[in-house]
Amino acid sequence: MKSLQVTAPKECIVLDVPIPTPGQEEVLMRVTAVTTCPQWDLHLRHNEPMFVGHQFHYPYMIGQPGHEAVGVIESLGEGVTGLKVGQRVSAWRDAGHTQPGCYAQFVTHLAENVIPVPEELPDEALASVELAMCVGTVFRSLQPLNALTGKVVAISGLGSAGLVAMQMARAEGASQVIGFDLNSERRAYALQLGADACYDPREFPADMKFNVGVDCVGLKASAEFLLDHVTEVMALFGVQREDYTFAPRHYGLTLLGYKGHSRESAEYAIDLIRKGKLNLAPLVTHSFPLERYNEGISLLEQQKAIKICFHPWD
Repeated sequence: MKSLQVTAPKECIVLDVPIPTPGQEEVLMRVTAVTTCPQWDLHLRHNEPMFVGHQFHYPYMIGQPGHEAVGVIESLGEGVTGLKVGQRVSAWRDAGHTQPGCYAQFVTHLAENVIPVPEELPDEALASVELAMCVGTVFRSLQPLNALTGKVVAISGLGSAGLVAMQMARAEGASQVIGFDLNSERRAYALQLGADACYDPREFPADMKFNVGVDCVGLKASAEFLLDHVTEVMALFGVQREDYTFAPRHYGLTLLGYKGHSRESAEYAIDLIRKGKLNLAPLVTHSFPLERYNEGISLLEQQKAIKICFHPWD
């Protein structure tokens, strides 16, 4: 089978390796599509740690950092229940990068890390379930605070996570969804996908406020911009790599950190997909075979793409 391997920063090869055999409580998934995670792919491309204390080593594990994938169960390992051969599933949890990843024609997964998905939808609408699960965790945290229905919700960062957050805010009954991004093309794309308004944060009036903010960038400037404009609740989703300033002027504001992956959040996201309230397909702006991996990541780097979908069988 084909499997991608990143051998050094900006260098990769496609290998011919044996099809793996599922172990105890694992499934073998035939990967029909896998989408980029811009954070992982771009940091690996430049050998930049993903978070404090992290370090990349090359050559990287085959198939990695691919983890947002949809496919069909090819075979079941011993002890697997509740799933069947031929069933369409998505990977909802990244099991870590110490074992082969999804930039491949086949991959093994713990059965608990895949979830059934609608048969009738295209691959592009299902490959990024793992991202939707992650963002869904944020919105499930906001639900008990009554921070969504009838509220003005601002999303900072209109990449793939921000576009998911925008749709989830709308699904939860936000009265307005406002996007912020430095990139004018991304602002225009978010407007096409249903944002009420989009702004360059550098040009946004200091005295204009909104109820709720969700930061999908992770940079200090982005998080602190939202903190200065939110009146009720601020949720942090972007990976934090530096300290943010929470000042006396922010007192009275509820600040939420990220609570991590959960099956319940994956089920929440798939329920929205089934109801037609979340469409992941528009996140995919380009599709390529595995052999064009570097070309796709270059488009991400230049912000000419939101997500790349790789089709291992092309």
